Amino acid sequence: MRVEFDRDVCIGMFQCVAEWDAFEEDTDAGKAVLQDSEEVEDGVFAREIPEDEEFDAKFAARSCPVDAIAVYDDDGEQVV
Repeated sequence: MRVEFDRDVCIGMFQCVAEWDAFEEDTDAGKAVLQDSEEVEDGVFAREIPEDEEFDAKFAARSCPVDAIAVYDDDGEQVV
């Protein structure tokens, strides 16, 4: 599974930080940061999700109030 995070859409509610350790707060910018990710488009960051963290990643995506986080399965289909 893979996660994509659109930092430009993020409004800094940091609910994702509470749900998955891969996210951390950037209080200076007022936005979350997806750790160990690479920028795949302007402002969009992606990384693979370890199998034992899939539940937390999905929950982080569901908790985002502005849908800045998307989770994709191994076939590239969006699941959250």
